[in-house]
Amino acid sequence: MNSMNNTKSLALTLVCGLVLSSCGHKEKKTEESKQEAVAISAVSLQKGKLSSSLQIPGELIAFQQVDIYAKVSSFVKKLYVDVGSEVSQGQLLASMEAPELSSQLSGAESRLKSQEAVYLASKANYDRLYETSLTPGTVSKNDLDMAQAREKSDKAQLESSRAAFREITDNRNYLEIRAPFSGIVSARNVSAGAYVGPTGKGSEFPILTLQEQKKLRLVISVPEAYTSYLGNNSEVEFTVRAYAGQTFKAKVNRLSGVMDTRLRSQRIEMDVLNNDKKLMPGMIAEVKIPMNTSDSAFLVPKSAVVNSTLKVFVVRVLNGKANQVPVQTGREADGKIEIFSSELSAGDTIVATATEEVRDGSEIKKVKLDK
Repeated sequence: MNSMNNTKSLALTLVCGLVLSSCGHKEKKTEESKQEAVAISAVSLQKGKLSSSLQIPGELIAFQQVDIYAKVSSFVKKLYVDVGSEVSQGQLLASMEAPELSSQLSGAESRLKSQEAVYLASKANYDRLYETSLTPGTVSKNDLDMAQAREKSDKAQLESSRAAFREITDNRNYLEIRAPFSGIVSARNVSAGAYVGPTGKGSEFPILTLQEQKKLRLVISVPEAYTSYLGNNSEVEFTVRAYAGQTFKAKVNRLSGVMDTRLRSQRIEMDVLNNDKKLMPGMIAEVKIPMNTSDSAFLVPKSAVVNSTLKVFVVRVLNGKANQVPVQTGREADGKIEIFSSELSAGDTIVATATEEVRDGSEIKKVKLDK
């Protein structure tokens, strides 16, 4: 009885094993068939242009700016402009008064007239002696030489008096302050009656500050790695917070040509026309620098590049097998990345989504090229 039960159990075990084995083979075949049915996504390697941009902060400054001080010690007589006044070149901005200059000018003028009279007398004396000396024996040569020396001395004194008079006249002209260029008065630090001068208490602050605002400078500092993307006449776009959503344009006009040793950047200036005076000096701008490249690098999806602990590579499909090709990467933009390798050629098939699981030399049966 027991032997019959054992025989039945053994038979049942063999039947179950065969059934399970059959099911396992079917599942394995089904899995293999699925794997064979799934095609690996790939791309054809081509060179192309990668367009991106770099955001750099910049500053708008006046194209010309000058702090106006008094040349001579004086008192402010009248100010003809105030903050915000738009002035033209040569326009009278302020007048000063210095009573001592008038006295000095009168004294210099008197000395000049006196010296002119002395010179005219010595010159007339020499001329008479010279005419007389043409008759032999009438005038000694010593008297003629002394008269000539006196004339030259008086002439030198006359030139000195003229120079002193011109100096005081020029100083008096400094009592009128005129605009050196067309612009806007951005600051006023004195009022009528204030004492001003080149030194001392009245020289701490400028009388006026004048800025040219119809033309501004946009100044940026470009890091060393990006200096090759900007040259003379390169066009950039920029925005300011005061006008959200509005874009302004400028062209590169001046490059310093040297690297700042502290920041490792190059100062670049652009001229900005500002006839409507919407933009103001001191505004911070966000400058967008285009970084367009030539067709010198291969472009692949970022997912095609594998950064492993040993190397950076892409997987090339070569004769139905995976081939790991080491590459160097460049810039990234819009989901693509630049790669560089002497082993790659245009038209090579590259796995679009590569991982370290795709072993070098492993078989790739089916490939689907993405457009």
